[in-house]
Amino acid sequence: MNHAHPHPHPVHADADAGGQAEILDLDAEVLAEQLAALTEWLPLRSTPRRIVDLGCGTGAGAFALLDRFPEARVTAVDSSAAHLQRLREKVCARGAEDRVQIVQADLDADRWPDLGTPDLVWASASMHHVAHPDRALRAVRELLAPGGLFAVVELSGFPRFLPPDAPEDRPGLEDRCHAASERFHASHVSHRGADWGPKLTAAGFTVEGERTLTVHIDGARNPAVGTYAMTSLQRLRHSVADALAPQDLAALDRLLDPGSLLTRADLAVRTERTVWAARRPG
Repeated sequence: MNHAHPHPHPVHADADAGGQAEILDLDAEVLAEQLAALTEWLPLRSTPRRIVDLGCGTGAGAFALLDRFPEARVTAVDSSAAHLQRLREKVCARGAEDRVQIVQADLDADRWPDLGTPDLVWASASMHHVAHPDRALRAVRELLAPGGLFAVVELSGFPRFLPPDAPEDRPGLEDRCHAASERFHASHVSHRGADWGPKLTAAGFTVEGERTLTVHIDGARNPAVGTYAMTSLQRLRHSVADALAPQDLAALDRLLDPGSLLTRADLAVRTERTVWAARRPG
């Protein structure tokens, strides 16, 4: 997903892997339709048979790609042993052991393990965590088969769940939480919110498409939205608690009482995801 960032697929092991994994799984459940749309959009020249998912987290992208390309095999790469164990359990539950190879690796390492020669590399909410993205992008270019495609998916930031005038006792609370979160992450995740197009071009790729998907999912239509909102806002509280005014922190704690948040009829998931499709010339 999800963390220095709310929904990361981390490149570094995370002490909070359990909570992060829960958000990644909820993100995959709530946004499954949008994720499938992104895989459908990819400007592929032919059906990929060998796919690498960099920063795979608990497997949202890997499984979306397996569903989209039934003949493909996926190599799923992440630094978190806990996330990879959860992914391994899902692979076994699906009976997909022959289609998924799991590799634990740090994308900031000087040398990556042998990941084969994929036709498609997928990196969702992972590249902004890399300390040296230019080096990582060049490594992906060398990894890909000539003519292969690299899909970089990034989030616009932390999702929003409440209307602007909520909660009633502190209207605009979510906006102020987001502002505090952005200040926190500006010094911790320097490539968050970057325009990956120029970076991909500089690394030797040909950018063939960019698409931003606007997401709005009404909580009344999807019961998982409430749990997703609760888990996400609890995580947001952890990163912004020291930066909020005492009245805002108290209001956030009142909101996070399950009897408050989970009974609201106005919850929704509002966010954006942008995908860049870049080809290795050849």
